[in-house]
Amino acid sequence: MARPSGLMVPSACHRVDGHDSKDSILTGHERIVRNPAGPAPVRRPNSVRRTSTIDTGWPGGFGQPVVMVGRARDVLTGPDGGPPKILAEDSFRIGATARREILDISVEPHRPSIDVLVGARGGGHLRALLAEVMPEERVNGSPLYLLLDDFSGASLVAGWIWSQWVNDWQELAQQSGARSTAGRGGVMTDICAGFEQGSTALMPDGSSNRSQNSAEVPSLVNPDDPEGWHNLFDHAPVSMRRARRIDVWRDGGDVRIEVGFQDSGINPKGGRTAIHEYLVHAVARGADLVLAEITVDPRILPYRECPNAAPNADKMVGLRLADFRKSVLETLPGPLGCTHLNDVLRSMAEVPHLAAHLPH
Repeated sequence: MARPSGLMVPSACHRVDGHDSKDSILTGHERIVRNPAGPAPVRRPNSVRRTSTIDTGWPGGFGQPVVMVGRARDVLTGPDGGPPKILAEDSFRIGATARREILDISVEPHRPSIDVLVGARGGGHLRALLAEVMPEERVNGSPLYLLLDDFSGASLVAGWIWSQWVNDWQELAQQSGARSTAGRGGVMTDICAGFEQGSTALMPDGSSNRSQNSAEVPSLVNPDDPEGWHNLFDHAPVSMRRARRIDVWRDGGDVRIEVGFQDSGINPKGGRTAIHEYLVHAVARGADLVLAEITVDPRILPYRECPNAAPNADKMVGLRLADFRKSVLETLPGPLGCTHLNDVLRSMAEVPHLAAHLPH
């Protein structure tokens, strides 16, 4: 395929330190992880599953405005397994500029307040605006709220997939005068554990190192449980996807949680390559569903320092899941956290709503 025309900002490479994917390389106190989690597990009896995806495409080519298709679904699986019962389903279509400004937006089912988001730009301001104009979605923990809250992170990372397609991205970026929207005007120092001062992820000017780890990944859909995901969408030929899965079930008096998270895109060979992937296992207890246990399993991350954030998730133990949208940002700021792991943890704020559907 000929090189697509246009522009992107971030980049990555397929190999680090001369090793292929699907391994874990120990490097002192840090490690480069390439261990794809594979398909989602078969749905458990008496469980609730939320799946969500945001797929980004560039109909006008490289560097042009994007189209983002978001889909999310909550399902209940009965005591005998079998087909899932749909509890809720939402979707959006967003057109946005390369600077992550919303040009147009539609949602299904329609919400009257959605047009207020036109003109907003991905980031903290958009999330504050969401809380202001769609408070009922946040209070109800709707799938739509997760999708809209996730626009900021998904739009930030989406351009990375072009690094798999375009070799001279840096020269093209300089020619166009484009600037990164990541970090503080492109300066990444101390925004997260991976970019802590002194990290190998940083260039001398504070920008990100272009040599990033990634790995080819299989489909998230389990052939033994094809109904375990909602209908997935792919732009052609180049597409980036942020995917989430949240499984919730009861174990005696405990509520158990498994969260899967992946940022991946279509590569030139027609497969998928991921730049971020996490699995999180957690236990919540009590009427208020307070976090009692948590284990973070990094599967694919771009830099050797990125896994340093995982142990800090223990700082969330003792806090109510319902407050996680706010408390994660307060508890794991800057180098204590990982931007993407924080997004994983924040999504657990809706677990109480999902758990309410479980039989006692």
